[in-house]
Amino acid sequence: MSGERGSVSIVAAAIVAMVMVVALGAGDLARVLVAAARAQSAADAAALAAAQELALPIGPAPGDVAARFAGLNGAELVECRCDPGTFEAVVRVRVAVGHLATLAGERSVEARARAVVGVVGP
Repeated sequence: MSGERGSVSIVAAAIVAMVMVVALGAGDLARVLVAAARAQSAADAAALAAAQELALPIGPAPGDVAARFAGLNGAELVECRCDPGTFEAVVRVRVAVGHLATLAGERSVEARARAVVGVVGP
């Protein structure tokens, strides 16, 4: 019986370590999901703003408008396909997640959005 003394401590330490890894993973997952939602909101806003600028131009280029709205929503505009003469804007944005506890290095998420302005005829 004296040979098994302390074995409960090892099992308890292993369980605590597993719980810590699961908790860190859950925290990382939550950060990624929040960043993904923010990226999608930024992409939607940027695409809508660029499409509106294509349909009713008031000054700046549609790509500049998309970059501004992406930035206002905490994202970086990666791509804007908003050709003059069309009413469609397709954008891709990136949001930094930062360092995660379970993965090394900087991480980011990207989102895409498409907006089309429908022109109603007479």
